[in-house]
Amino acid sequence: MGTSLNRARRGVLALLPAMLLAVLALAAPSAHAAGSLDTVADALKKSPVYVDPRASAQLSSSDAAALEKKIKDAGKPVFVAVLPDAPEYPRATLLRLLRTKVGITGVYAVHLGDKGFNAAADAKVMSRSTVGNIVLDAKSSAADPKAELNTFVDQADQVAKGHAPDSWGDSGGSSGSGAAVGAIAAGVIVLGAGGGGYVLYRRAKKRKAERELAALDQLRTVVDEDITAFGEELERLDFTPTDPSATDAMRQDYTHALDAYDRAKSLMTAATRPDDVRPVTEALEDGRFSLATLAARRSGAPLPERRVPCFFDPRHGPSVRDVEWAPAGGAVRSVPACAADASRIADGAEPMTRHVQTAYGPQPYWDAGPAYAPWAGGYFGGGLLPGLLIGTMLGSALSTPAYAYDGGGEMGGYDSGPQGGDFSGADFNPNDFSGGFGDSGGFGGGDSGGFGGGDW
Repeated sequence: MGTSLNRARRGVLALLPAMLLAVLALAAPSAHAAGSLDTVADALKKSPVYVDPRASAQLSSSDAAALEKKIKDAGKPVFVAVLPDAPEYPRATLLRLLRTKVGITGVYAVHLGDKGFNAAADAKVMSRSTVGNIVLDAKSSAADPKAELNTFVDQADQVAKGHAPDSWGDSGGSSGSGAAVGAIAAGVIVLGAGGGGYVLYRRAKKRKAERELAALDQLRTVVDEDITAFGEELERLDFTPTDPSATDAMRQDYTHALDAYDRAKSLMTAATRPDDVRPVTEALEDGRFSLATLAARRSGAPLPERRVPCFFDPRHGPSVRDVEWAPAGGAVRSVPACAADASRIADGAEPMTRHVQTAYGPQPYWDAGPAYAPWAGGYFGGGLLPGLLIGTMLGSALSTPAYAYDGGGEMGGYDSGPQGGDFSGADFNPNDFSGGFGDSGGFGGGDSGGFGGGDW
């Protein structure tokens, strides 16, 4: 181990001359043309705010520093560029090209020229409608670029999902190349001390793992409750496979239910990511249907139709029919219900709804946020959920590309791909990176649309 580390250190030390030359090169004029989009992108990788020197009249250096501090204090992936209306910044494709060159998932806002302002965001960070509404508010309520940008950032910092990019560090690059040189020089020293670049990589990877672990822990309590409830059903079951009245079909149903219970426990024990929860609830749904089939065989009733669980609480078992129901403040829709909840609704009473813990106290699972998407997807499958959950928090999450459906109709659930603030390079869907009201990342003109037909 020591030999390997020493070899790595010797390799880094051998690279120090070249790295120092790179630092000196940064102290010299940039290799990119002054005012090029590459210059903007390089600056935004180091700091959330960039002001082209030709647009300094729009936002002073002190105001830019204050805006940068505000974004960094919020810890959100919000990028701001103040640019002149110049040919090197093509209106129609500016935001999309900037996102490609920076390569980090986030919210990108650009003030262009004297009056132009627009923004776009990756769908995992902010929805199309939210971007459009914030842009509209900033443009209509602010009197100057400083107020406009601060209005936008204040709201974006509140609703954007994700984290600040690790490349920003503790202090930013809007103060100019001197800060960038100092940061890189410090990085050279760290690297020379023993592989600092690897440490940074490990730190980013660790943060991502911590986010997934937190989401999984949030789900674990609810899933463990479901597994326990199913185990108690099995314990209460008055059935003995060796009973002379038991048929082979009954024994098969019983064995299948036991296997589903064991499978759910094993899968949950092995779960390492939020999306690992989906097969757990799939197993529980399968086991409960086996118990319903066993009950029908024992009573001589017709075998049940294979239906999804009760919408109000999957622990109630398979649904028996669809009922008309509306969430608080939502539209009426048809949802699958167990016999008991169907009767309650017919009598004008509230169904026995599954509540889960949130930061705001117990809430119905459909209003507890997108973290419960994998849990619900295992019970109901992907294709059914969006229609059932229109107008709820979980329904809103499932309608975004971050919770897409695969070709088999199953829900993608928690997406472990690049989140807000993660590096994705140019690998992003331009249809998922957009502003509001039909904008595809430009400032009007051409085919890319804009806000108000070019009123930018």
